[in-house]
Amino acid sequence: MSFTQGVSGLNAAASNLDVIGNNIANSGTVGYKAGSAQFANVYAGSMAGLGTKVSGVFQDFTAGAIQRSNRPLDMAIVDGNGFFRMTNDSGEVRYTRNGQFNVDKDQFIVNASGMQLTGYVAGAEGSLAALKVEPTFVEPAATTKIEAQFNIDARSEVPAATAFDPVNSTTYNYSNSVSVFDSLGVSHELSVFFAKTAPGTWDVYGTADGRPLDDAGKLTLEDTTSPATTPPTYLPATALATGPLVFDTSGKLVAPTAPATDTLLSFTGLQFPNNSAPMTFDMTLTGSTQFAADNEVRNMAPDGNASGQLTTIEVAPDGYVTGKYTNQQSIELGRVVLTSFDNVNGLRNMGDNVWAESPTSGSPETSAPGMGKSRGSLLSGAVEGSNVDLTSELINLIIAQRTYQANTQTVKTQDQVVQALINLR
Repeated sequence: MSFTQGVSGLNAAASNLDVIGNNIANSGTVGYKAGSAQFANVYAGSMAGLGTKVSGVFQDFTAGAIQRSNRPLDMAIVDGNGFFRMTNDSGEVRYTRNGQFNVDKDQFIVNASGMQLTGYVAGAEGSLAALKVEPTFVEPAATTKIEAQFNIDARSEVPAATAFDPVNSTTYNYSNSVSVFDSLGVSHELSVFFAKTAPGTWDVYGTADGRPLDDAGKLTLEDTTSPATTPPTYLPATALATGPLVFDTSGKLVAPTAPATDTLLSFTGLQFPNNSAPMTFDMTLTGSTQFAADNEVRNMAPDGNASGQLTTIEVAPDGYVTGKYTNQQSIELGRVVLTSFDNVNGLRNMGDNVWAESPTSGSPETSAPGMGKSRGSLLSGAVEGSNVDLTSELINLIIAQRTYQANTQTVKTQDQVVQALINLR
């Protein structure tokens, strides 16, 4: 026995204490993976051995417990072996399980170290880039189409009063309204009225913001005749529907059709007194029916929108990042990707809870997340906690301490042997 074995044991035990202490210190670090020191004996020539050494630090990449948070950009990888793919200012790629993200001043999604989360650019699946939260403001867009579907009650009678008046419900059978937007993003109420003229045949009338539409689908001018006509004259909106609506004996809409697959109400040249551009759009009535059932709207889907500010961000399990705006619009901002490796223990630990590819880790394999995929899916508003088992670490700490103390005894015993030799007379 020599001092060499004892000193090597002390060094190895000290390194083990460092690893255990690091695990305990990071027991609350999101995405942290516990390490464990691996030892090997030192063998030289014909000697039995010269002690021990730390051959490496093995990291346990098993998943930590999922912890809920109130932050929409917090993400946890669920049921998979994937890593978030990050890039730094130098363009170097790093990988992490820590899903705590924020938005920086340039609208990039970043971690606490400023590294940017990468993914697929919106509308360009397969093109990897740093993900950005933009636009933060949505400009207004004028309505260009309305997809509508009604059932108009076949049991309705022809109104007794034939002169249509939107404020007199006895002059029509059914009406419904929808909001449309002009080029400035101002909302207007468009109302459509249906008046039965014969079995299976209906006239259509319209108002915008309560003002009548003429048979060309335009807002009527104020009556300037003297004396003024009271109430104003509402013409059947034959141009709106290119003729009356006609249903067959099965209650299916058969006319008018333009093009052949769509039944249209065409609104042309709507212009409001707010300096917005004239509006021209169609309302499709495909699938509308005339059955013996209550009047109802089955679908009303206009496009167009007011201006809006970004309010919240949502991340779906399959990685799609969606922005929600004050104008009720939703816009896809990008898609988070996950990366896996054949040998995760070959990754180089770069500190700051990130790893880098190495020759022994294998090449990175990157794809979008999703339920049932090997790389896992994402859970928004949650993070993956540290996988450190404090109970086990405290036990390991006691064992490592005893190992250190035992090695000090070997050094002390060797010292006593040497002292005995020195004291020989």
